Amino acid sequence: MRPESRTFVPLNALPPVTTDPKPHRAGFVSIIGKPNVGKSTLMNVLVGERLSIITSKAQTTRHRILGILNGPDFQLVYSDTPGIIQPKYELQSAMMSFVYSSLEDADVILFVTDIYEKHDEEPVVERLRRSEVPILLLVNKIDQATQEEVEAKLAYWREQMPNAAAIMPISALNAFNTESVFQAIMDRLPIHEPFYPKDELTDKPERFFASEMIREKIFKLYKKEVPYSTEVVIEEFKEDETIIRIRGIIYTERASQKGIIIGQGGAALKKVGTWAREEMEKFFQKKVFLELHVKVNENWRADPKMLNRFGYRPE
Repeated sequence: MRPESRTFVPLNALPPVTTDPKPHRAGFVSIIGKPNVGKSTLMNVLVGERLSIITSKAQTTRHRILGILNGPDFQLVYSDTPGIIQPKYELQSAMMSFVYSSLEDADVILFVTDIYEKHDEEPVVERLRRSEVPILLLVNKIDQATQEEVEAKLAYWREQMPNAAAIMPISALNAFNTESVFQAIMDRLPIHEPFYPKDELTDKPERFFASEMIREKIFKLYKKEVPYSTEVVIEEFKEDETIIRIRGIIYTERASQKGIIIGQGGAALKKVGTWAREEMEKFFQKKVFLELHVKVNENWRADPKMLNRFGYRPE
């Protein structure tokens, strides 16, 4: 039998084989919410590094801290922000300015609440209700509630935030459902080139993290108003092959607070230094020599010049 005739197509006329990689996605993800709802814990989990300090006290986070997560075809730039409050003095106003600035450039908003709170009286919530940016509303700390309580809280937020792209129960402490949060972010991330070099983890310098580690220990060791009245400035950060030498100044608002920070015979300040140094050595993966001093700067939280110096206001 005669074979069927065939039509041969020149190789250069064949359609090219598709080898294009997946489109690269990149964007800013703002993490906002009231104090103590677990924003910093969540960012550390999502980034995979301990960038934000964490204590049981409210208003621990004072700055906007970027945590950058990179993959072959994506870059997520998370913003941990101070807790939403009604400002009572200049420092708190500056802290709230970081919250609002993070909303201005956000591609996705993670609005973190927890199983205990409502959060329906804040102007930020009203702003979110009108937002065109995708909002993922995350109900945190569900490990501390019953299934019925979780369902009731989810139903409450469906009524309060009908424009939310998703309402998700999570436990940041236990990393429960955080992979679903990551995927929900990726589904809404725009196609864009990276905003930062792919090997960067944050926008903050090493000095910043050294000061934050000292401040974290102050929050954990002292009570009442003392932690909120202190600020830490790193005056010297010298690194060589084997050791980092750091000199930090702890500022307080009153002489009585200075005495509390130092403690009898310097014991309290020594404890702060020991704890902070141990944390720094884990973070920097190098031996650290830490020298701490305490100074008084009266009413610095209400002084615009000092807030500029401490990085809370633009120059």
